[in-house]
Amino acid sequence: MHNSTPPRWKRLKSNLLLAAALVAASTGQALDLTSLPLGDPHLDVIPRTTEDSQRIRAVTAPATDFSAPEAYETHPAGATTTRARSDDEAFSQHSANLSFEQELEFKLGNGLFKKIWVFSPSSTRASDGLGPLYNARSCQRCHLKDGRGHVPAGPDYRSTAMFLRVSIPGPVPEQVQAIKDYIGTAPDPTYGQQLQDFSAPGISPEYRLGIRYEEETVDLNGGETASLRRPIYSAEDLGYGPLHTNAMLSPRVAPPMIGLGLLEAISTADILAAADPDDADGDGISGRANLVWSEEFQQIMLGRFGLKAGMPTVHEQSAAAFSGDIGISTPLFPAPWGECTTGQTDCRAAPHGNDDARGTEIDQPNMDLVTFYARNLAVPARRDLDDAQVLRGKELFYNGGCAACHRPKFVTHRLKSRPEHSFQLIWPYSDLLLHDMGEGLADHRPEARATGREWRTAPLWGVGLTQQVSPRATYLHDGRARSLLEAILWHGGEAQDARNTVVSLSPEDRTDLIRFLESL
Repeated sequence: MHNSTPPRWKRLKSNLLLAAALVAASTGQALDLTSLPLGDPHLDVIPRTTEDSQRIRAVTAPATDFSAPEAYETHPAGATTTRARSDDEAFSQHSANLSFEQELEFKLGNGLFKKIWVFSPSSTRASDGLGPLYNARSCQRCHLKDGRGHVPAGPDYRSTAMFLRVSIPGPVPEQVQAIKDYIGTAPDPTYGQQLQDFSAPGISPEYRLGIRYEEETVDLNGGETASLRRPIYSAEDLGYGPLHTNAMLSPRVAPPMIGLGLLEAISTADILAAADPDDADGDGISGRANLVWSEEFQQIMLGRFGLKAGMPTVHEQSAAAFSGDIGISTPLFPAPWGECTTGQTDCRAAPHGNDDARGTEIDQPNMDLVTFYARNLAVPARRDLDDAQVLRGKELFYNGGCAACHRPKFVTHRLKSRPEHSFQLIWPYSDLLLHDMGEGLADHRPEARATGREWRTAPLWGVGLTQQVSPRATYLHDGRARSLLEAILWHGGEAQDARNTVVSLSPEDRTDLIRFLESL
């Protein structure tokens, strides 16, 4: 077995020692990796002891023995891990360590997540306020069975799980000017920040998403080949005139919902400890943190959620989705017309649901239930951990450089009010950092610090159950990859060497690597 430790892991070990000193993020002091006062204002943290830090360093050390599974590896989400089901409900279970009362909260949140919203005015006033422009009528219609969305099935198919984000170059907002490499953008003056393909009666939808694919063949070692489909996107049937001449478009497929509360509970300091923006160790991996303005906490925070890590918390991500995707106002984003711009006068003048006892179309108590639900969709247990192919595939994953970005393990903060997420050893297989993924995956649309070539490392837990949950589901930010191998072959930029390693593997080793991913 190969037992050498890659340079990135050596640097991570030393940086974790630094993170112990920077546990400022856990104690409310200033964290100065970026000359900005970062922390975890969304968490009620119990500061780590020296003993805690030592235990964390030991348990999160990278694997070096691939002859057997690691301790606790069968439970990738710690005590929240649920059993692996064989049906399409595998991503829809609650954290295994919830109390009876919390299970009730989860079920109420699930009802709101599945709720079909209707237009105003309506006799069902608790459910009105949809749109007037929207991409879907419920959260569940994007995150199908709490998993990934679908790409459109054909030219006349209107997708409820995929859309185009849009922005134009703009100034850096005053509140984030301390972030020296923040990239200023602004909404398209006519269409806002994303394009909606559905609308209320009497109001024009904004567009229809057009996609066509060009097939490319990739030669693999051992005489095998793979076919990739390169997507070409267009905004067709524009309902309000042309887009801005400098409009930047980026496709988005709804990602899976599992494990979000655990990702939110990771220490900012632990995430930043793996950042290497200048590639100081020379391994070609330059993970960077996205830093964003939190409307919820009115400060700069670490971005964790979204395909470019553009959102800091589960609650803020959920509230923004209600506004942009469904046109439902929330206390955090109270505009009753959702994404309608000032130029869309009919849209802004349409009836809305902000005038009743709720205050906004979904009120804070119900937003809290939705947030609780989103935080507690459980990660299923691993399968076939001791299978010889899976173990060999895990070794190839580490030695091929995949674990440099898809970081296997973290330990979450100790938390006062969220015991279900407190001090859990978790295996998300993501560093939650931004990486340059090359020109092939570039969308050329920046988001906060993220450039048009950078994406957040996607968590891999549960990836092997993706198509069990939703048979039409595909992979990557825009669903172009029809298989896990295709997803790997699209990797470029910082991941180019790892991708080339996979190409050069023998067919048997490639099969073992995919078997490992399917076990996650």
